[in-house]
Amino acid sequence: MESIGLLLIFWYGILHAFGPDHLTAIADFSIGKNKRKTMTITTMFAIGHGVSLFIFAKILETYNISEDILGYGDIISALVIFGMGVYLLFLVFTNRINLNKHVHDGVEHVHIYFGKEHTHSNKDVTSAFTIGTLMGIGGVRGMLVTLGLVESASVDFSMVLAFTLGVMLIFIGFGAVILYINSNLLKSLKNIKRVFTFAGLVSLVVGSNILLG
Repeated sequence: MESIGLLLIFWYGILHAFGPDHLTAIADFSIGKNKRKTMTITTMFAIGHGVSLFIFAKILETYNISEDILGYGDIISALVIFGMGVYLLFLVFTNRINLNKHVHDGVEHVHIYFGKEHTHSNKDVTSAFTIGTLMGIGGVRGMLVTLGLVESASVDFSMVLAFTLGVMLIFIGFGAVILYINSNLLKSLKNIKRVFTFAGLVSLVVGSNILLG
């Protein structure tokens, strides 16, 4: 594929990533995480998005699926965002958010965890990939329209890579914003609950807006 076509796909990935549902999902997963975990989450979300788009774009090339059925992709994305909002508010109002501070080599470390014990796991990274994959379904139609503009008859790996890189650029940039919030605002349990409540309410609004729209 010509470079100008790949640049168009890359640009579409950038525009697509600015969707409020995507940024909300990134925020929901990244709040309270350290730098490594936040960057990993944003990257896996973008990769899941690209994988999903590639698979469903290939399916749509082979099978003629109606617009009504494709519309369910947006519903899935909206339900995911709405569900995440409900979960965040559940954590706040059931007092399941905990804060643990300790000092290593003179540097204070803040750990935010949910439930009775502070454990280290990669469940949130796996979940980010899964959610990114599910929400990628909603972007398939826009991707195919873009491919039509560049007069391409088939979706190949280079196109999906260009799209994923565009998405990843914005997600990582937004992840940096979340890192700033984590480092400067989440120093007390009171502030943590405020941020989680705000993120939960935004998720409810974004999810509801997509469903009602």
